[in-house]
Order: sequence, then structure tokens, then C-alpha cells
Amino acid sequence: MTRPEDRVLIGHGSGGLMTRRLVRELFRRHLAGSELAREEDAARLAAPGSELAFTTDAFVVEPLFFAGGDIGKLAVCGTVNDLCVAGARPLALSAAFILEEGLAIESLERIASSLAAAAAEAQVEVVAGDTKVVPRGKGDGCFITTAGVGAVLPGVELGADRARPGDRVIVSGCVGEHGAAILAVRAGIELRTPILSDCAPLTGLLLPILAEPRGLDAMRDPTRGGLATVLCELAEASGVELVVEESAIPVSPAARAACELLGLDPLFLACEGRAVIVAAPEAAERALARLRGHPLGRGAVVIGEVRPPATGGRARVVARTALGSHRPITMLASDPLPRIC
Repeated sequence: MTRPEDRVLIGHGSGGLMTRRLVRELFRRHLAGSELAREEDAARLAAPGSELAFTTDAFVVEPLFFAGGDIGKLAVCGTVNDLCVAGARPLALSAAFILEEGLAIESLERIASSLAAAAAEAQVEVVAGDTKVVPRGKGDGCFITTAGVGAVLPGVELGADRARPGDRVIVSGCVGEHGAAILAVRAGIELRTPILSDCAPLTGLLLPILAEPRGLDAMRDPTRGGLATVLCELAEASGVELVVEESAIPVSPAARAACELLGLDPLFLACEGRAVIVAAPEAAERALARLRGHPLGRGAVVIGEVRPPATGGRARVVARTALGSHRPITMLASDPLPRIC
């Protein structure tokens, strides 16, 4: 008899607990390596005279076009943002297209044009690519796989395991907007204020901050699994407690309204143009000033701080509510909104 655990499920692509188990219990058994074991957004590789960051990603978003972006823009942003939060200046990308027979050439042209525009905004060049076509009904229009390489900036030492008690936790803007935008399209939700995906390349926002690395400990972009999952990963890797102020976490009224209609928590919805920064107090002040001076970071706020491990040495994330009580924040278990990136 076939058991559910004997098959790949949608939740295995959530970026949460099911993804983590698949990676740790299957892939890492066969693909053991020190860089994979770090579970960062990009690997750091030694090269003559420098250090490189390398990352890869796949994009299967449905629908292909959404308010604020499309799969082409998303493919560039997802890749360059992973390089930036690893402390690197993006240098070059590759892009492989898996196209379904019957996809309109006009749609493919829109996707390619959007991808090119996002690459130009991120100041990175697409230097290699590939195209494959699968039979009608086998590919859902278009999938894109990317890889990116970047140069790690001098003095940058970032890692999920580097958060220290006393550090501040910053988020660069409203969370959950990409996931909410995809949700609104699929559910046919129409609000007075349209929800736009936050999809954007973070090179211009983060590179000036990385140029002054002293006191910067960790950076992540809260994509699959959202802010909650990233916070849990940081707490676990560093063996600390993260305490966040629930009222300080920025959520746009439109995204909050969409989540309330469908019973979802915006903390678990993906962002594609936001950064989470963990830094010592002085570095956090510098980072906030730079973030708020950039259009993509005007809504940047401190949402919490890092504390020593809780009683019993357990790493955890807790939110302090408006009433002064505390509630635990846990990692996403499955996937309430599959195929968002």
C-alpha cells in the first residue's frame, strides 16, 4: 500500500518544514558538502584573488503575469536577491526556459522583455541560457531556471548562525505582498486598493549597506515560507531567541484584508523584494538610515531583537502582542499558497 510520505507533495515546495525535511533527509544524503550543509541562500566559493557567491533557483509561478510583475522579472529578482543577502555584488546570470507547446509567442516576448528590464535594473547581465519545449499539457506555459554568480564584498561575513544577543532585527518594508498579489489573482479578489507584488531587485538597496559590513551579522530575503520561516531559521541556526513586536511588523492594509478574507497569516506569505537584516545596534542604525533613503526601503523598521536562548536552551521565535502576551511563531508546515515563485 502506498503511503502519502512515499510521494512528493505540494508542501515539499513550500520552503517550510516539509522542504527542510526533503533537503536534509534525502538530498543531503546523496549530495553531501560543506556549502550545502550551511543552508544559506548562496554558496561561497574560493577563487584566485577573490571569493564568489553562487546560487541557483527555479520559477514555476502561476499565473505567469500578476500585478507588479511576471515570471521573467521574478526569475531575475529571486536570483540577484539571493546573491545580495549572501553579501555579494551580482556579476552574471544564466536563464533556462522550459516552454510548453502552444504558449503564445507574444507572452514569451513579454516575459523576455521583462526579464531583460529587471536585469538592467539590477545591473547584471544574462550571459548564458537554454531553451527546451515540452508537449502541450506538460509544462503549464513557461518555467524558468536561473543561476547567478557574484563577488563577495570585502569584509562581509554573513550567516544564519551569526545572530548574537543584543542584535536588532530589521525588515525593509511591508511583508507578504508578493504572496497576497498572487492570492488575489487566483481568488478573484478585488479590493479598493489593488495589491501589487513587491517583486524587485535589491542590489541598489543592499549594496551600500554591505559596503560598511561592521556589525552586520545576517541577511535573508523572506521568499517561500515568508518572514516567519526566515525568523525560525535564524533562531535555530544561531541557537537564540528572537523576540519580535507583532505591532511593529509592517503589513499593508490591502495585503492584510486579502489575508483576512481567506484566513491566511501574512507572516507566512512570500516576499520577493524585501530583506531581513540582523545587526548589532550601531550597524542597525546605519542600515536603517540607508534603507529609508532608498525607494524600496522607505518602510524599513526594527521589528525585534535577539536574546539569549530561552529556558532549557531552546531556540525559538516569539511575538509580543498588543496586549503584552507572547505567542510562538513557528515555521511553515505545508504550503497554503503553492507555486508563488
